[in-house]
Amino acid sequence: MPEQTEQETTLQAGASLELPWLAMDEDAFSVDPFPHFARARAQHPWLARWPLGYVVTDYQAMRDLFAREDDMRMMYDGIVEIMDAKGTPWGNFQERHMLSISGPPHQRLRDVLAPSFTPRRANEKRELMREVIGELLDEWLPRGAFDFEEFASWFPITVMCRLIGASPAVIPGLRDAMEAIGLSTSMDKRWLPAMQEGVITMEKFADELIAERRASPGGAREPDLLDLLLETNARGELSDRELADLLIFLFVAGYDTSKNMLTLTFWELLSRPEMYQRCAQDYDYARKVVEETFRFHSTTSNQRVLNRDIAYRGVVLEKDSIVWFPLSVATRDERYAADADRFNPERETQHRHIAFGLGPHICLGQYIARFQIHEGLHEIARRMRNPRSPGPLGYRPFPGTWGLRGLPIEFDTE
Repeated sequence: MPEQTEQETTLQAGASLELPWLAMDEDAFSVDPFPHFARARAQHPWLARWPLGYVVTDYQAMRDLFAREDDMRMMYDGIVEIMDAKGTPWGNFQERHMLSISGPPHQRLRDVLAPSFTPRRANEKRELMREVIGELLDEWLPRGAFDFEEFASWFPITVMCRLIGASPAVIPGLRDAMEAIGLSTSMDKRWLPAMQEGVITMEKFADELIAERRASPGGAREPDLLDLLLETNARGELSDRELADLLIFLFVAGYDTSKNMLTLTFWELLSRPEMYQRCAQDYDYARKVVEETFRFHSTTSNQRVLNRDIAYRGVVLEKDSIVWFPLSVATRDERYAADADRFNPERETQHRHIAFGLGPHICLGQYIARFQIHEGLHEIARRMRNPRSPGPLGYRPFPGTWGLRGLPIEFDTE
């Protein structure tokens, strides 16, 4: 759907429009957000409201507006204000981490990390991913039943610990901390105490790990990601605070997407046993299932604050407005995917999902996440027979990192 120019249409102020309302702040919304967005699109083709600003509901509108990212800024400082958390550990981290900055400072940090997160480098880690998921299955499968979301949470943390040479003994504490920090963009003050504790835990972990590595450099072992960051720090290209914050950011960013998407993928396959069995037999088909899950319902919403008035498709969005981009629902739309509500891993894709974001802040670790979920799904399907579940215990808040909260499962052990 092409963008209309200001000359082709009469402009209307967004504030004057009777836009559909999305109650994304309510717990019930997260149970099944997709019908809400379908109703909103029926009322207005690309725009809605919720208590904290505008919501862009259309795939092409998201792509078009992100192409104008110079007209927008990140809103993490605004989130801190909404949460009344200025000057707190969580608030300070939100205002300085990698996603909260733009322009040359942001590009400088991306340039430090980018060589370690190319598709080729991510592909080199597949054997490590297979090793980790195999060890986890060895430990968990004899139980015959467990919470799949909890199981899935151990996978990305363990992989990241191996990538930076951290002891597996830290994993339980880091898991709790990252669960809490992952709620940051939900902007629900109920979670603020846990988020504060989470940041304190992660900062202590990062500082101690850096100190240990400086005291005992690599020696004969092969350099890892932390060694690369320390070398950059030693050249004066990365401050001590930036070094620690990047470590925390890598853990947190890599945790939520991989854990939540692996859980959502598994949940979809529980009601499609023939697809699940094929994932065990067909490695490439398992990859298609992962990509279809990202189209069907991914986990991410982005948000921006407008630096100036923006005219788009006959509407003027006002300067300083908060605009939300629920990337997780963008391609679950009949205008961009035929039979959009059907889970079909072998569909012909005309509009690629945007689950990893758009523009300068597109997810740096997307290939690690994609390959990790692919390897995990294939190995789980090969080794876990006839899984079944009564369903999720709950759902994560939609405006943050959406997903299932608890997925009890049973399976055959013989």
